[in-house]
Amino acid sequence: MVQQERPFDLLNRVLGQHVLIRLKGGTQIRGKLTSFDIHMNLVLVEAEELDGGEAKAKIGTMLLRGGNILYVSPV
Repeated sequence: MVQQERPFDLLNRVLGQHVLIRLKGGTQIRGKLTSFDIHMNLVLVEAEELDGGEAKAKIGTMLLRGGNILYVSPV
């Protein structure tokens, strides 16, 4: 029997690594995931906003509200 991966399994696996996040409205953020909670609120460091895959603005440390996140992908 194959056990399926759950959403928090992925977040635990990529904790401390860089991720790509797409927000409602189309904004893309790349940064290192440092923590998350049960609401999928994420804390990133070294965060930057992307435009066409290229860094548009360096943000630094940020908190992303889980309700605004469309997807999280390991980079």
